[in-house]
Amino acid sequence: MSAVRQRQASPAAQQVKDQLLREAEEKEVAEGQKFIVPNFTVKQLLDAIPAHCFHRSALRSSLYVIQDFVLLGIFVYLAYQIDPFLAKFDLSTPAYWAARASLYFTYQVAAGLVGTGVWILGHECGHQAFSSSKRINNTVGFVLHSFVLVPYHAWRISHGRHHAATGHMTRDEVFVPKTRKELGYPEIKEEGEVLGINVSEFRQKELREALAESPIGILWGLFLHQVFGWPLYLFFNASGQLHYPKNTNHFTPSAIIFKPSHFWHIIASNLGLVAAISALAYWSYMRSFTEMMVIYGIPYLWVNHWLVMITFLQHTDPILPHYSASKWTFARGALATIDRNLLGPIGPYITHGICETHVAHHISSKIPHYNAWEATEALKNFLGPHYHKSDESMFTAFYRCYRDCIFVEDGQDVVFYKNASGMAQRVPVEEGGNISDSGIDMTESK
Repeated sequence: MSAVRQRQASPAAQQVKDQLLREAEEKEVAEGQKFIVPNFTVKQLLDAIPAHCFHRSALRSSLYVIQDFVLLGIFVYLAYQIDPFLAKFDLSTPAYWAARASLYFTYQVAAGLVGTGVWILGHECGHQAFSSSKRINNTVGFVLHSFVLVPYHAWRISHGRHHAATGHMTRDEVFVPKTRKELGYPEIKEEGEVLGINVSEFRQKELREALAESPIGILWGLFLHQVFGWPLYLFFNASGQLHYPKNTNHFTPSAIIFKPSHFWHIIASNLGLVAAISALAYWSYMRSFTEMMVIYGIPYLWVNHWLVMITFLQHTDPILPHYSASKWTFARGALATIDRNLLGPIGPYITHGICETHVAHHISSKIPHYNAWEATEALKNFLGPHYHKSDESMFTAFYRCYRDCIFVEDGQDVVFYKNASGMAQRVPVEEGGNISDSGIDMTESK
C-alpha cells in the first residue's frame, strides 16, 4: 500500500531525490512553472537600493498626515450636507431614498479609503519609518492607530515578528498556509501529487469533492473573511500559527507573541482603544448612534475591508513560496511577497503605495513610503525574475487567490499553494537547475 512519510535520515534518501528529479524531467516541467529559489544575501538587497531612499523626514511624513485628515474633514463636511442638499429638490420618496443611499455610500467608500491611508501612516510609524525619532514615531502612530481602533503597540510588535519571519512556515505571524494534514485533506495517493503538476483527472475530481465548495460558498467565505477577518485576528489569532495557545490575542500582555518587557506597551494600546471607543460612545449619546455609524462606523468597516484585502494579497498567491526552517532566510522571506496596484491612481496616492511597493517594504521596512517608489525601481532592475509584480485587478486576484490557495504539503522545504484539485502553479528549483528536495519519501510499506 502506498504511503507518505516525513523525510528521515536514510541511505536511500538521495536515491529518492534522484528518482523525483528524473520523474520531474520526464514530466517536462514547463519553464513557467519553475521557481528558482533565490540565494541573495540581505546586504546584496540593501546595497541595490540608493542610499538616500533610507532617509526619513518627520516634516515630510507629517504633511501626509495633514493631507489625509484634510481630505477626511472635507468628506465628513460633505456628508453632513447630503440631507440639506436633497431637501432642495422635489423628489419622490423612492428617488429621495435612492439618492440619499447612493450619496452616503459614496461618502463611506471614499472615507474608508482615506481612513486606510491613515492606518498605513500609523503602520509606517510602527516600523520607525515616519521619522528618525522613536518618540515621534510611537506618539504619532499611537494616535493614528487608536483613531482607527488598532492596538498600536500590540500590533506593532506582532507585525514586527511577521516581518522578521515572512514566509516561514512555523514562525510567520499571519496568513500562514494550512497544510494538507491541518486542513484534513485526503492523504497523497499519487506521486504526481507531491509536486502538484501532474495529478490525474480522476484524483483531481476526488480532491475537489473532498472540499465540496461552490462559487457561492467561495463568495460567502470572502464576505466573512472581509467583515470579520481583522477582529478575529486581533482577538483570536485567526490566520496565525496554529501551534500557538488557543487564547493568543493582541490584548493580553501575557500572550505568546509578547515579551514580559512589552507589558506596559500592551496596556497603553488597550487604553488607547478604550479612549477611542469612549469617544464614539459619547458621540452616540450626544448625537445618535445612527449618525456615529453613518459617519464613522461604516467607513471604519471599509478600512477593515481594505486592510484585510491588501495584506492577504501581499502574501497569498499560487506563485509565492513558503519555506521550512531549514530553507528559510530573511532575504528569501522578504522576496516572498508581491507588488500589485490598487484602483489605478488611488492606491499610489490615497493608500500611499502600500500595495505597489510592498517588496521593497519587506526588504527594509524603515524606508518611508515616499522613497519606496525609487527603491522599488532599483530592486526591480536588480532582482529580475525574482521580483514579483502583478497587474491583474486586485478584485479578480482576490477571488482567484481565495479560491486557489487552499493548502500546502506537509514536510516539504519549499512549498506553494495548491488548489482544490491538488494542482500547484510553481515547482521549486535550485539555482543549479535541480528540482528542490520535496522532503517527502514516497515508499512502499508492508
